[in-house]
Amino acid sequence: MFYYLDGILAVREPNMAVIDCGGVGYRLTVSFTTANALASKTGTRVKLLTYLQVREDGMELFGFADEHELDCFKLLIGVSGVGPKAAMSILSVLPPDRFSLAVCTEDVKALAKAPNVGTKTAARIVLELKDKVAGAALSQTQSGIGNVAVSQPMGQGKLADAVEALMTLGYDRSSAVSALSGLDAEKLSLNDLISQALKKFL
Repeated sequence: MFYYLDGILAVREPNMAVIDCGGVGYRLTVSFTTANALASKTGTRVKLLTYLQVREDGMELFGFADEHELDCFKLLIGVSGVGPKAAMSILSVLPPDRFSLAVCTEDVKALAKAPNVGTKTAARIVLELKDKVAGAALSQTQSGIGNVAVSQPMGQGKLADAVEALMTLGYDRSSAVSALSGLDAEKLSLNDLISQALKKFL
C-alpha cells in the first residue's frame, strides 16, 4: 500500500519517526540504525521506505533509511517465529551489513543480543537465512559490479564471484582475495566459499 513516504521529519525518537506529508503526520516505527541516519534532520525533507503491517487490532508502519535494511527486515519476518518487532530489534543491534555478516558466519550470539530474541530464535534465523543472505550478496554483485575484472590470483568462476560478493558486503578486493586463498573452490559451493571467507574476518 505504501512504498515510501517523502515529507518533513516532524518528530524523531530512538525507535520512532513522524513524517509530515501534506499536513498528515505518519508515525513509523524505525530501528536505531534508521533513527541515527535521521539525526539532525528534524524539520527537513526526508524519504523513508516503508512496510505496512496489518493486524486484526490495527495497522503499523515501519520505516527504513535504505533498501538494504528493508530487504533484511523482509528476510527476518519470513523466518518462523520472527515478527516485525523482533526484526526491528535485531536491526537496531546489528545494522544491515553486520546482520548479513552474523548470519553468514553463523554468529548466533550476536543475533541473540537483540532484546526479546533468544538463542533458539537466533539459531533458527541462521539456519533459514544463511543461504539466502549469501545468495543476496551474490545477486547484488552480479547486478552491480559483476563486470569488474577480478585480479589474476582468483581467476574466473566461483572464486571470482565470491570476491565480488565479499566486496558487496563491504570488504576491499585484497582482503577478499586473501580470505579466499586456500579454500577449495572445486569442493565448496559458492555460498560455502563466502561463508568460510567471512569467518576469517572474525
